[in-house]
Amino acid sequence: MIFWEIAKRNIRLHLLRSTLAMLGIVIGVVAIASMGILGNSMVLAVSDSLRTVGDSVIVTPHVGGGSARGFGGGMGGGPSALTITEQNFQQIQRASVPNVAIPILQTSDRMTLGVGKDDIVATIYGMNPDDVPDLLKLREGGYSRANSGCLVGSKFADDNNIKVGSRITIGAEGDKGTLRVTGIIEERGMAFDVSTDSAVVATRDWFDNAYNRDDYDKVVVKVKNLDDLASVKTAIENQMNKRDKIVDVLDTRKTMETIFAAFGQITTFVSAIGGISMIVAGVSILNIMMMSVTERIKEIGIMRSIGAQRKEVMSMFLYEAVILGVVGSLIGGALSLLGGYAISSMMLQTTKYLFVPSSLVNIVYGVSFGIVVCLICGIYPAWRAANLSPIDALRHE
Repeated sequence: MIFWEIAKRNIRLHLLRSTLAMLGIVIGVVAIASMGILGNSMVLAVSDSLRTVGDSVIVTPHVGGGSARGFGGGMGGGPSALTITEQNFQQIQRASVPNVAIPILQTSDRMTLGVGKDDIVATIYGMNPDDVPDLLKLREGGYSRANSGCLVGSKFADDNNIKVGSRITIGAEGDKGTLRVTGIIEERGMAFDVSTDSAVVATRDWFDNAYNRDDYDKVVVKVKNLDDLASVKTAIENQMNKRDKIVDVLDTRKTMETIFAAFGQITTFVSAIGGISMIVAGVSILNIMMMSVTERIKEIGIMRSIGAQRKEVMSMFLYEAVILGVVGSLIGGALSLLGGYAISSMMLQTTKYLFVPSSLVNIVYGVSFGIVVCLICGIYPAWRAANLSPIDALRHE
């Protein structure tokens, strides 16, 4: 392996130049792998946030339906807002059998959380007590069946120092009454159905009495078999939109797939930006290898004159490119962990997705790409060196 040793010797003789070339490879690998890790972490974070609503079909009044029959009333005092009547809910329920259809009321109101605390405005949901366990899981406390009780979201509780047993007075003047917190809802993150993290959930009867409402703002259908999501969506649309479009029906799994596809495109884009830096580094390798060939023309002529074959000369220069690529890529791969950690901490405020296989594989991709780029950029200089005329090379000054 004399040509391997010669390749290593040449790198040592031009250590600064070789180090700068490897630095370009390191930067390229870090850019590609770190951006890939960030993109995958974003997808996983969104997936975790939406995992509780991926089995739902959500029915809402069609915006622009205006005077569509079967709808009326406002949402918390908004007279122009459309709602779903009890009759429409019964139709939706029949179309979605045997799955559970959950009617939801929603508004926003001012509330007082205790003596000495500032009033806040928050979302209030009204639900049948029997439906709540099918939709919401509790972090602590218990479900309430009484009209005087309510549940609060985890962020709402943490931000306002609300405990189980705390009391919340609803209404600008407290005119809607006082509710006692019986449970704190487990954090759900982003949701298509009900965003409860910063909300209060009361009973439907309390909501009806407080806001004089007997209709709904949306219906959430929890589908038992995920393969039936599309058929349930179609059944509801056929039932409700026979003549006019009076409801919009959302298949949450399809929406999630669209979101994940968008994140995948973003990940590809940012990784491509890292790839540009890798290509620039490859051009640097090509330039260095061409300089090395030019500087060693006479040496190549001597080697050829004493019997070295073309493929042996070519292998010597390819070894140099491989050494630069492998060392630079491995260093870049190691630093990618630090880069991924830093970016995830800053942008996602969590690093729990860093060491999952789908994130770590981006380091493998980055390292592999770095090595391949270096090898490709070393082929032409190696070929040129191998095809130099021994006589012309010996005459070179």
